[in-house]
Amino acid sequence: MSNNIKLVLIGTGNMALEYAKVLNFLTIPFDVIGRRAENSQRFREKFPTVNVYDKGLEFNAAKLNGYTHAIVASNVVSLCANTKLIIESGIKNILVEKPGIAEPAEIDILKPCYLKFKPSLFIAYNRRFLASVLKAQEIILQDGGVSSFHFEFTEWANVIEKLDCDPVEKQYLFLANSSHVTDLAFYLGGLPTEITCHTSGKTDWHPTSAIFTGAGVTDKNALFSYHSNWQSAGRWSVEILTNNHRLIFKPLEKLQVQKINSVAVNMHEDIDYSLDEKFKPGLYLQLKNFLEGNFKDLCSFEEQASKIELYKKICNY
Repeated sequence: MSNNIKLVLIGTGNMALEYAKVLNFLTIPFDVIGRRAENSQRFREKFPTVNVYDKGLEFNAAKLNGYTHAIVASNVVSLCANTKLIIESGIKNILVEKPGIAEPAEIDILKPCYLKFKPSLFIAYNRRFLASVLKAQEIILQDGGVSSFHFEFTEWANVIEKLDCDPVEKQYLFLANSSHVTDLAFYLGGLPTEITCHTSGKTDWHPTSAIFTGAGVTDKNALFSYHSNWQSAGRWSVEILTNNHRLIFKPLEKLQVQKINSVAVNMHEDIDYSLDEKFKPGLYLQLKNFLEGNFKDLCSFEEQASKIELYKKICNY
């Protein structure tokens, strides 16, 4: 890893703290810009050698000169504005917490800025780097690819409605939260070339849809389907089928395997989960790859921009 990295972390909330744990472990020096004084103070207590600046990114914009890398880990509704400021500052390597925007229209705010400055800009879908996913990729390669897959992104509506967060985040909760699942499913099975989507129902905070079904085919010639019902029981899950195995992520962080001609479903035993147990799952390898310039498995801004149109269809946005 380069010794010339100069990194600034935007945000002092829980997610920023998770990034700080990894950066500290990797011995990467970094500065922090936060908005809320109480969060900044908590950050200083946990990482006393780190420079923490208060009052938000816009107030501290003059301090951005000279940084080579930035991680934007602020709350969802400020991701777009903070990312735009970071791009305009001239920082060339940027990792933004998922989904990069709070609502679909914000992707068009970032596009002109991205095209003008052309940074290496990525959206942080850390579940691509889970130990369970890495092992599944080995099996998929050995089996000759994915033939079909199914996923579910059910959210617990009675829990979500009680959360104290911005109404916009709830209104587009699929982007803010559920897209973790769809990103992982399409990362493993390919991007849709054909898709049919159906929605029904609604909640007070997610008025466009609450029940989702659909199916299609991807650029890897894999057929897929999905079904989620936010008004009933369920959980996140992804199931990948090859010629020899059904690979089951339920929860996403663990890999269960069913072999062909067998009804038995067993946890895969040959997986080292130590990094996912030491840090927020997937975060260590995601951040390490970003800092080393190994971008091939990261979600690029261009990929996310194209997926926003897909996500609008899935959710009737």
